[in-house]
Amino acid sequence: MAPASGRPDGLVAGDPGVLLEELVTGAGEPVTVFAHGLAGDISGTRPLGSGVAGRRVFFHFRGHGRSAAPPGPWSFADLAGDLRAVADRSGATRAVGVSMGAGALCRLIADTPERFERIVLFLPAPLDGVRPPRAEARLARLLAAVESGEAALVARAVEPELPPSALNTPSGRSHLRQRVEQLTADGLARELGTLWREPAVPDESALAAFRGRALVIGCVGDDVHPAPVAERLAGLLPGAVLHVYDRPAVLWTQRKDLRERVSAFLNAA
Repeated sequence: MAPASGRPDGLVAGDPGVLLEELVTGAGEPVTVFAHGLAGDISGTRPLGSGVAGRRVFFHFRGHGRSAAPPGPWSFADLAGDLRAVADRSGATRAVGVSMGAGALCRLIADTPERFERIVLFLPAPLDGVRPPRAEARLARLLAAVESGEAALVARAVEPELPPSALNTPSGRSHLRQRVEQLTADGLARELGTLWREPAVPDESALAAFRGRALVIGCVGDDVHPAPVAERLAGLLPGAVLHVYDRPAVLWTQRKDLRERVSAFLNAA
């Protein structure tokens, strides 16, 4: 069980030379593992699991939080190895991937189609190694701000993650403060910029071998996570359910519906 503070439980072994920060909540079966996005963290994926039955395993990929790995370059094969290590250790049969985490999850099921019974891919990243310019600029801005060590610069780099309507609300200020504290305390590995030197999934047709159930969630108007990427991915996965929201910042504007949609899919018999 997670400690009362909600802080990660500690570091667990991944691939050789890799240590991954992990937080476990809930109890019983089934077990679901949650994979965050680029420059994201455990706290950012926890809302997606709030209604999910059973044990929920959250972790930080290499280069995030207190997770550590040998120097890069790194690839999505490496991220898939992180995800696999956490899933195998916990006995997870279900998985949720956000953005970069969705790419890592796709790489894992392309390599091992039978690994999960159910998966959720939220705002999936492109699998072909070609990123939207806004995504490239976001990472460069974050890495530079974190490297500076100046909280004010980190705050300015993180602010675009929030919709304008949330910036001056208590929840928005709390989110911003938490993100700045986490990034300034733990840093962000520069090697993360090497991930897109090759496709996340070299042969996308391999996804057709997946025999579990998949839910793909995208949204219109997100320059970092274009809706056509979600639509294409849903077409690659046999029988996938696709839902596209009509505006971005889904975790802020449609949080209740998103949580219910994810939990209903994962909790179904």
